[in-house]
Amino acid sequence: MMDRATWEEANSHYLSVALAWLRLRLQQRANELRPRNGAKSAEQDEVGIAAEEMARVESGMESAPALARLSQRLGLSNFERNILLLCAAAEFDTTIPTLCAQAHGDSNRAYPSFALALSIFDDPAWDALSPERPLRYWKLLEINQPGAQALTTSPLRADERIVNYLKGIDYLDDRLAPFLAPAESPGSLNELPASQQELLEKITWRWRQAGVHSLIPAIQLLGSDVTSKQIVASGAAAAIGRQLYRMSPDALPSQPGDLEILARLWQRESILLPIALYLDAHEFGALASDSQAVAVRRFLARSDGAFVLGVRETWSGLARESCVFDVTKPTTDEQRDAWEAVIGADEAGAPALLASQFNLNLRDIRHIAQSVKSENAKGENPLPERIWDACRDRVRPLLNSLAQRLDPRATWDDIVLPSEEMDLLRQLAGQVNQRSTVYEDWGFARKMNRGLGITALFAGDSGTGKTMAAEVVANGLRLNLYRIDLSAVVSKYIGETEKNLRRLFDAAEDGGAILFFDEADALFGKRSEVKDSHDRYANIEINYLLQRMEAYRGLAILATNMRSAMDLAFTRRLRFIVNFPFPGTADRKRMWQKAFPRQTPTRQLDYDRLARLNLTGGGIHNAALNAAFLAAQAGTQVTMGVVLAAARSEFVKLDRPINEADFRSLEPTGVVA
Repeated sequence: MMDRATWEEANSHYLSVALAWLRLRLQQRANELRPRNGAKSAEQDEVGIAAEEMARVESGMESAPALARLSQRLGLSNFERNILLLCAAAEFDTTIPTLCAQAHGDSNRAYPSFALALSIFDDPAWDALSPERPLRYWKLLEINQPGAQALTTSPLRADERIVNYLKGIDYLDDRLAPFLAPAESPGSLNELPASQQELLEKITWRWRQAGVHSLIPAIQLLGSDVTSKQIVASGAAAAIGRQLYRMSPDALPSQPGDLEILARLWQRESILLPIALYLDAHEFGALASDSQAVAVRRFLARSDGAFVLGVRETWSGLARESCVFDVTKPTTDEQRDAWEAVIGADEAGAPALLASQFNLNLRDIRHIAQSVKSENAKGENPLPERIWDACRDRVRPLLNSLAQRLDPRATWDDIVLPSEEMDLLRQLAGQVNQRSTVYEDWGFARKMNRGLGITALFAGDSGTGKTMAAEVVANGLRLNLYRIDLSAVVSKYIGETEKNLRRLFDAAEDGGAILFFDEADALFGKRSEVKDSHDRYANIEINYLLQRMEAYRGLAILATNMRSAMDLAFTRRLRFIVNFPFPGTADRKRMWQKAFPRQTPTRQLDYDRLARLNLTGGGIHNAALNAAFLAAQAGTQVTMGVVLAAARSEFVKLDRPINEADFRSLEPTGVVA
């Protein structure tokens, strides 16, 4: 096979021979305008010899010259090919404009034109001027047609990209540069996990089945992981010898005329270069009314080539055949193998634990491991713990716009619940830790067709410890805790709530986060009877929530003050239901004993008496905190008198009936009423 340097040399020689033939043609036409006896037959002989030399050089090249290759790919006739050579020659050879003026018989017309081409080339065809013929359709020529000047006599100029192509300088048209960016590359295809490699081969096979002359089907890649989709698409493109570029629908022009020009330029480039396009519509819906979706559909309808459409859900109604593939992150086993490769298999089960908790692609796994290893660690924490923290931080920014991150401080020693509820909480945390063993090693994942995550309902009155319990679980598992901001999720606009929930769950799927739906009955409440369109769309939102909850692989905690208001379809799907009862006297005593930090100066607190005050854990915490501030302001220790005064204020705040005898203290409080 001819190497690049040899071809460039041969192509340059071919162009020099073609320019010599063209100059003879122009000179012959100039001489025809001023007849000379006996010279015409000699000029014809010279032109014929030059034409034969062109044909000989072209046939002798192992790989066709650029002009012949472009003519074949874009469907140019011999006459159109010669017109393009004439226009490009004006850029290659400074004598050509002068010869054009002579051939025109007008010194002011030192440029190529259709009229000149019709007069100097064999087999002229008027339809070469048509906008549907290749010269104008593919914008190979630029026509300068001022005012009322005729098209045939207007100056022609070869497109700069095409001029360079004919010279053998091949590059992506710089007019496309503002719209494109390189897609994620897989590096070596052998580095892809087996599950994604299998998908890549299916896409490659589908493209190859289309054949050279058939319209290549568009590939729709579904899923939430943009990186994995781009890597698979890039690998498939590389497998058929193409380089993948990425474009956002936001970049597509809204005006049909501008979009048409862009589509033609892209299609022209995809014919001249081995390239493919990834349209990153991950954040855009497929609704016909969506302006970006309209632009994407029109762009696909007006272009040919290898296209990949990266979306969350299938787009229907495309103007071309498409094939749909789901792209998921590597399997748990593949992620565990990747962690073993970067941190070692002897790290006390760390690879399995990381793979079960975090759902990352291989690129993220390698980047996290390399980043942690390159840090100047002082040996305070083992490598697996530092990697765990890095993974947890990796997913943190993705949720901040839709949820409030809580900093869990409470530990198992801080929470007070009846033994049965404490056992349920510990079971909940234990299942999160042992998912890899049960699902993967013991085979339960192969028997389950629903989500492998864990969902729990915390039900109880306000202040009974639901939020604190979520903090305890998150702290014990060393996971991020996010309280879902319902005001940011629920929207009055149709379809926006589902979009926000999708973003929320997709971000949380990477692991490292516990979703805490406080006051979940407002979001997960019973589906209503359909009386109008608002009811119908509200039920659609709830149905969508049901589907996502089943598919979610992480830990979601729903908290409600009104268990009876929860949709029964949810409660059937819950793994755990933990009731938070109003604390009894014994539990309240333990709460009061834990309410004050060891550093707090207290004196002779009667915990049995305080336990008789009918407060929840939240009320006890508020009373203890207020008592500490009262004592600090008065410059005293926290005494029973101070605590009782703070507790009384809590009762007033809660609008509870007050028995003054319960709050009477024999010692001075030091607090100004």
